[in-house]
Amino acid sequence: MTDSIPKKPFKKGSLVFVDRENYIKSIEALASDDDLPNYVFEGPGEILSVKDEYAQVRWRRPVPDVWLKLDQLKEYTQ
Repeated sequence: MTDSIPKKPFKKGSLVFVDRENYIKSIEALASDDDLPNYVFEGPGEILSVKDEYAQVRWRRPVPDVWLKLDQLKEYTQ
């Protein structure tokens, strides 16, 4: 029975960074600034919330939180 329940790849509190290759190929990249700051690709960002296929990410900087698709994120390991 647990096989039918899809597992969420990330949850609140997960540390992540943006996968540059997946982000650049996305439709969201077309709607955003071409020159994203390096910290989004280096990480870590912390997931604050997950809704459907998007996650709200907070960076350890004085910048606004952002919503990104889960398939554009990778787990941050130090």
